[in-house]
Amino acid sequence: MTWTLSTSLDDFRDQAGDFLAARPAENTVLLTIAHRLAGSGLDVFGERPPVFGWWRGGDGGAVEGAFLQTPPFPPRLSAMPPAAAAELAVRLAAAGAEFTEVTGIGGGAEAAHAFGAAWTAATGAERTVSVNERLYRLGELTDPPRPPAGRHRLAEPADRELVIGWYHGFLAEAKVRHPDVPKTVDEKIANGGIHLWEDGGHPVSFAGTSPVLAGMSRIGPVYTPADLRGHGYASAVTAAASAHVLGLGAQEVLLYTDLDNPISNSIYQQIGYRAVEDAVVLDFEAR
Repeated sequence: MTWTLSTSLDDFRDQAGDFLAARPAENTVLLTIAHRLAGSGLDVFGERPPVFGWWRGGDGGAVEGAFLQTPPFPPRLSAMPPAAAAELAVRLAAAGAEFTEVTGIGGGAEAAHAFGAAWTAATGAERTVSVNERLYRLGELTDPPRPPAGRHRLAEPADRELVIGWYHGFLAEAKVRHPDVPKTVDEKIANGGIHLWEDGGHPVSFAGTSPVLAGMSRIGPVYTPADLRGHGYASAVTAAASAHVLGLGAQEVLLYTDLDNPISNSIYQQIGYRAVEDAVVLDFEAR
């Protein structure tokens, strides 16, 4: 059992690509980040180069785990055994900041907590939970229980400034960093990945979608301005975006929710989403 660390996106995709594609739900974040790095450049998330790794179980057998990191963001774990996550923490601690700076970890709850415990033991850092998430997969798509007035449409270049403002609003509420919102919005609009719900001819809510990769597409972010909430717009735009990617060939439609937000967890289940696994993001701080 061993980890291979690398700074090569091509090697990462060659070695871990089949493993990631075989479990697209649990590996959705790694699949979409690797795809964006390949299409938009290795500096799309920041100036420091990304780092990668893959873990082979047994005596150098098949890949059974992977991670990637796009500094300054923390590493993200694929589906993997907890023992592999703990071993990775020890390897990264030994490699030190010359390889990459680890300020946290994200991934499936069991693996992420195993990494966190091993990192704390190896470095003496304290760990705290930044966010508890739940991954959902769409079962049978159903209409929202109280469909609002209006219609769905894809965002156009003329919607750019509105969507950028809403994107910043979502990030502020979610307390999430993002390196370049305008670039992300431009790419998503160009690729048909921003969905608007209009009521009375005016946009009232939006949802993003990722490209269909390995038969999977992920919904997010979903945002309605505070003064427009309570009308069912988020449910409607999420259902419409889900139907859209199903029409593009997605076999699995996924989304993450913050477990501290009971409203979002409820509305997505009402339109057919079912829980897959819990995930967590941990922060590390030196004592």
